[in-house]
Amino acid sequence: MSKKTIVVCDHIHQDGLDILANDSEIIFINAADEAKDKLVSEIIPLADVAITRSSTDVDQAFLDAAKNITAVVRAGVGVDNVDIPGSSKQGIVIMNVPTANTIAAVELTMTHLLSCVRKFPYAHNNLKLERVWRRQDWYGTELKDKKLGIIGFGNIGSRVGKRAKAFEMDVIAYDPYIDSSKATDLDITYTKNFEDILGCDIITIHTPKNTETIGMIGKEEIAKMKEGVILINCARGGLYNEDALLEGLKNGKIAMAGIDVFNKEPAIDHPFLDLDNVTVTPHLGANTKESQKNIAIQAAENAIAAAKGISYPNALNLPIKENELPDFVRPYLELVQKIGHMSAQITKSAVKSIRVIAEGPVADHLESMGTFATVGVLTESLGDQVNYVNAEFVAAERGIEISKEVTPNTSGFINRIAVKLTTAEGIIFIAGTVFDENVQRIVEIDDYILDVEPKGTMIFFRNTDTPGVIGDVGKIMADNKLNISDFRLGRDHKQQALAVVRIDGQVTKEVIEALQSLEACISVGYAAL
Repeated sequence: MSKKTIVVCDHIHQDGLDILANDSEIIFINAADEAKDKLVSEIIPLADVAITRSSTDVDQAFLDAAKNITAVVRAGVGVDNVDIPGSSKQGIVIMNVPTANTIAAVELTMTHLLSCVRKFPYAHNNLKLERVWRRQDWYGTELKDKKLGIIGFGNIGSRVGKRAKAFEMDVIAYDPYIDSSKATDLDITYTKNFEDILGCDIITIHTPKNTETIGMIGKEEIAKMKEGVILINCARGGLYNEDALLEGLKNGKIAMAGIDVFNKEPAIDHPFLDLDNVTVTPHLGANTKESQKNIAIQAAENAIAAAKGISYPNALNLPIKENELPDFVRPYLELVQKIGHMSAQITKSAVKSIRVIAEGPVADHLESMGTFATVGVLTESLGDQVNYVNAEFVAAERGIEISKEVTPNTSGFINRIAVKLTTAEGIIFIAGTVFDENVQRIVEIDDYILDVEPKGTMIFFRNTDTPGVIGDVGKIMADNKLNISDFRLGRDHKQQALAVVRIDGQVTKEVIEALQSLEACISVGYAAL
């Protein structure tokens, strides 16, 4: 068998380079110092596997040159600079290294937390740069007995919680997508009420960046916080609304903030830099020697495994080749992932089980359907941490049961695929089909027969079937300046109805609360695809 070529496009730790150089079964090219135009035009065509970081975009030019590449390893967590759909169409597996910098991110969070309560950077600069000895200017507070609210209790958030407990803090975790025992087993309070977090002395956020979490701390949330609250963000830029955060820092509502990530980077002209109650770092979450070493080693090992065809660790996509799947199957894979994601968004609760049900010829591909549905469900809570390779393993690790069922073809559709999601709050069933030319439709939600295009921002309003409800819903949308782009209604035999309202814009708390206040309302949920 001929040797495979691995190209390193950007700088990684020497230990990773050594692993590649010492493997006699591969050809290793270190192109980190090459000009990007030369890299793409002359070196990428030679590669079977590439290792990249943020300096190399896996864009259309890269893909056009990647005639022989079967896998790309992103040495780090973020894949913002990678065209994953384009890579998938070309049969290229995209992998990242999601856990190598966990401890680095945790410890940076603790660094900002301690720096904020003791105003360490300012005391340091006062003495070292200004040569002023004024101890009375730098009274801080202690972490002991302070209440820490953690938003997102995954790999990083849970470890922050453990360390905070060592400081004798009172820790509260908010994460609707985990089992409460994950927190309570650590003697940490678990809450489903976001207001409990807003009442904490210090708040730190550790969630993926998605439609639900962008700007989840804004002006309204800050107004409900304690006077002198401290906010930390070492996760993703944009989770805190920066304008609201700036206003709170200026008026004193927020005593201090520790910020490592920004909406737009590099943030060398950001207004936060002009304030004297913010500690800032230039996105250093992964910047430790140990983290960089771990990232490089894992990236090198993953690249070698991919080059040899052994495995594709942490793959973020599944290559779909024209000659490997019937044409009619691919849109069903996309549809079932959308259904899974929609189900998780509507319920917003800890998942207990995922059941995938298929009828018709598409049932021959039920295993793949199960994987795509699981990715769709878990992406809502885990973001990039879940992928097509690890989805079922991650589900098992969280105690989530996955099952698949083939049923007789009695629905009237040639093919139908459905997801039955059981959560801590209840059960939701959504079924869909695909018509000619990849026309995807949701055809059933629970017992309601509908015809819904799974697209955009959708509100799911379940109500008693009484006169005037459609008008009430329309008025609420108009009052909140939301245009209705589609309105679908299903009815059952229990005098109940389900409206699926697609809107142009974002669903706000005000909209949800207004809908919930209607006398006919039974439940309200929403999803964005």
